[in-house]
Amino acid sequence: MTSRDKFKNIVNFAWVLALAMAFFQIYTGGFGLLTAMLQRSIHLYFAMVLILLYYPLTKGGRVGRVVNYSLIGLTLLVAAYMISFATPEQLAARALVGSSLGDIIVGSTLVLLVFEVTRRIGGLPLTIIGLSFIGYAFAGPYLPSLLAHRGYSFIQVVEQVVYTHEGLWGTPLAVSSSFVILFVIFGAVLEKSGGGKFFIDLAFAATGRSRSGPALSAVVSSAFMGTINGVAAANVVTTGAFTIPLMKQVGYKPHVAGAVEAAASTGGQILPPVMGAAAFIMAEMMGVSYSEVALAATIPALLYFISVGLMVHFEAVKLGLKGLSKENLPIVKDVMRDGWLFLFPICLLIYLLVIVAYSPTKSALFATGLMLLIGVVRKKDRMSLMDVLDSLVLGVRNSLVVVAACATAGVVIGVVVITGLGLRFSNLIVTLSGGNLFLALILTAITCIILGMGLPTSAAYIITATLGVPALVNLGLEPMAAHLFVLYFAVVSVITPPVAIAGYAASAVAQSDPMRTSITATRFGIVAYVVPFMFAYGPALILIGSPLKIIIAVVTSLAGVAMIAFGIQGWMVTKAGVVERVAFLAAALLLINTQITTDAIGISFAALAIILQMRKRHLKLKQEAQAGAETIVG
Repeated sequence: MTSRDKFKNIVNFAWVLALAMAFFQIYTGGFGLLTAMLQRSIHLYFAMVLILLYYPLTKGGRVGRVVNYSLIGLTLLVAAYMISFATPEQLAARALVGSSLGDIIVGSTLVLLVFEVTRRIGGLPLTIIGLSFIGYAFAGPYLPSLLAHRGYSFIQVVEQVVYTHEGLWGTPLAVSSSFVILFVIFGAVLEKSGGGKFFIDLAFAATGRSRSGPALSAVVSSAFMGTINGVAAANVVTTGAFTIPLMKQVGYKPHVAGAVEAAASTGGQILPPVMGAAAFIMAEMMGVSYSEVALAATIPALLYFISVGLMVHFEAVKLGLKGLSKENLPIVKDVMRDGWLFLFPICLLIYLLVIVAYSPTKSALFATGLMLLIGVVRKKDRMSLMDVLDSLVLGVRNSLVVVAACATAGVVIGVVVITGLGLRFSNLIVTLSGGNLFLALILTAITCIILGMGLPTSAAYIITATLGVPALVNLGLEPMAAHLFVLYFAVVSVITPPVAIAGYAASAVAQSDPMRTSITATRFGIVAYVVPFMFAYGPALILIGSPLKIIIAVVTSLAGVAMIAFGIQGWMVTKAGVVERVAFLAAALLLINTQITTDAIGISFAALAIILQMRKRHLKLKQEAQAGAETIVG
């Protein structure tokens, strides 16, 4: 970046405003949050103005610019009114007489502005869902009995959504304004300081020479980067810009290379220690510490990545690919010598979150501070003051989509609370499933995927958890298992066709067909659709139960995900026929339910398939040996 470019950055209003927001979040994170309403409102208004600046109206010429600046001015007027005249104390004082006309006008304007900024940065799907829920609040008397309610007036809806803590200012925005943004800033600092490149290089140095070479490296590096930034599509375009061309270079087809990156980046959102925004929201909604969520999620996440690793390895074996040559790979010793310091912020983050059980806010703040210190003191690629400021601005920009999603999700929650839709939806799930847990899980999974199409993971999780978790808990599922079940399907919605955000992002980098890339990513990530059923029926996988039960569950589940990889890819030690593939998949399905009987039958199917594979391999080697001997004799 030249001095001229740096000067342009300094005078750029959006850049300055984003930096101010970063300092606001860091200051309140370090010295104590403001009152709930004030902290969340300042956080939201910063984000709304920045979205209007960074994503202006591109059509309409001068008229479009006038509209855009008018919306920014309107946002500032709403912010001034809400901060001056709608404090908790003033709202409490007006509770007996009701909201004023000004309150209703400003409140409804705020909701419309939230929908507009959400449309700009998050697209139409989430905005349409928000508007549909608002419509549901008015249309209650005209709906079928299972969804009907008495109906609410315009004033009642605005009061619920804007002027209570069970609406716009609820849990999603509380989590976004307190620590999610700090973790996003941490990820941006990691990227800008060279830490991201260090972990990618380390992954390639460790795995690049294997047959699956760049693909396996992509899985490892994307898993790590994905857990930090928590946004699958963003991770795809950052790590994928490096990994996808290398995969194509060694022989992977473009859609396969894109699919590997999409599946790996998506899995980062379910991998501790960070897991992205949705996991923090989950901890808040459950009323538990984040460390409990992270520990419970560890084994299922490892099962997912083991399966994806096996999938890409067997893909390479089937295609007869080879790893990268030694000359084209970084050397582990050199990578560690240049970047070993970057391990300390990650270790500190894990230590503070899991061992010390610090708040996520403090943990993220300390880890970010250490990362910045390392970036400044390192001789190689040392960060300048402008680099430090740019990393903070990048973190704020990356967080804007989460803020908008949380705000709109809060509007949805407000309508769910006032209409009692959560209870109605729970009854609907129970009724349609006939009280059968498996059918209820299927219905909930389908709901998650449908709602998640085109939505950020955090918004998809919040909406579905609000609606679907109560039904699953009522049918006997552990609350942690129910929330993780919903989280998993909210996550995999980004690679599930027809609207697969991560798959489409990967196809853009790989220059491949978006639908074909997404379908292949679904195949590589198929275990993410199965693992939730595993811990639903075997809660030992999320560390609920005795040590012996946990060990047995882990062993059988490892066998199960391996069987899925063998069956889907049609390969273990050699090409698998129909009988072996069916046996492998049957074994995997039977191992889902961690009961002695089903495990025994599943192991029997697995043993049959393995014996057939070994026999086929033996015959193949024998035939090759005979052919070689005949060639020598001839």
